[in-house]
Amino acid sequence: MKKPELLAPAGSFEKAKTAFLYGADAVYAGTSSLSLRTRAEMQDDNLKDTIEYAHRIGKKVYTAINIYAWDDSYEEIRKQARMLNELKVDGIIVADGGVVDILKEEAPDVDIHISTQANTVSYHSANFWYKNGAKRVILGRELNKEQIRQIMQNKPKDLEVEMFIHGAICFGYSGRCFLSDFLANRSANLGDCAQSCRWAYNVYVEEHNNPGNLMPVEHDDKGTYIFSSKDMCLIKEIPEIVEMGVDSLKIEGRLKTEYYLASVVNAYRNAIDDYMKDPKNYDYTKYLKELEKTKTRGLTTFYFNDRNNQDIQEYDGKQYNPEYEFGGKILEYTEDLSTIEIRNKLSVGDTLELIIPDQIEVEAFKIDELYDSETGEKIDCVNPGKAGQTVKMKLPVKAEENWILRRRKI
Repeated sequence: MKKPELLAPAGSFEKAKTAFLYGADAVYAGTSSLSLRTRAEMQDDNLKDTIEYAHRIGKKVYTAINIYAWDDSYEEIRKQARMLNELKVDGIIVADGGVVDILKEEAPDVDIHISTQANTVSYHSANFWYKNGAKRVILGRELNKEQIRQIMQNKPKDLEVEMFIHGAICFGYSGRCFLSDFLANRSANLGDCAQSCRWAYNVYVEEHNNPGNLMPVEHDDKGTYIFSSKDMCLIKEIPEIVEMGVDSLKIEGRLKTEYYLASVVNAYRNAIDDYMKDPKNYDYTKYLKELEKTKTRGLTTFYFNDRNNQDIQEYDGKQYNPEYEFGGKILEYTEDLSTIEIRNKLSVGDTLELIIPDQIEVEAFKIDELYDSETGEKIDCVNPGKAGQTVKMKLPVKAEENWILRRRKI
């Protein structure tokens, strides 16, 4: 068995550093204007910093230019391609055949990765992209394990394969959806999805004998989110995926928080490493327990095990976790009092969990005392009134800068 690459999202330089800290081998990021997450905070200077930082620590960065481009986008595409070639990014993720041609001209030193947006769901399609210059294909999420295995067995030997293992599932076919553009004039295929499939909808029917009279379709408490899907989670299936020989395992979520990255990347990092060390005793439940603390929607294996799987829809429309939330990030550790950048309200008596890199077990502790960072005075609670607000507290174990704290809400 070969160990697959663990690939994490990076919506900003800080998020990239968090992903690397918690075990990602590589991150994927967007350019400032030409990826499918243009609302992420990754501007060109941040991208440069991310690539330089990653290469210093022996990691990789892949950058997305995976829009379906109008003709008036190609001048900017050429500019971005030249920039990425100069920055020596490790790969450029692309879906549009026209953009592939531009990359061959303007970024000849960079590997081409075919985005999941291109709907690669067969080895015939994989072979086509290989013949047209692709180093890697990112499979469509609609595949089951038999189809993935068939692709792995029939693809060119030096064509790498990447697949999603965790994160949001798009209502459209591998993300190729026009619903957002139709309803909100925000094109998903140009990086500005309004996530219309996550909205609550009311459904009405028109009486046949009384035109214009709309009657609401009755529904129960789970009947308003008619498009929204659960999130994919393949932590249990890691053994099968590794044994197939898939080259890269991808986590979705460039708009997610550093807390999300720390929790999810750490869980999969430990899962992959533990399986490689001791395949016979792989126990997915301890990793799933950590992922459950981070989820905001239900979890599903989607079509991986069964193309007839009906456990996909998220009828509750949840966008929060009732039990846990982002507590803060360590800015400076000292044995006495450490400085914490808070992300939600913290109070004396709260239970925090310190997420430790390379360790699936967290360090749980209660806040006994809090101190104002500026005055040094004892306080009972602190609210995040401004960006970068800090507080001081004693940590139960030796910790390091940028480690993440999770707060139990109940």
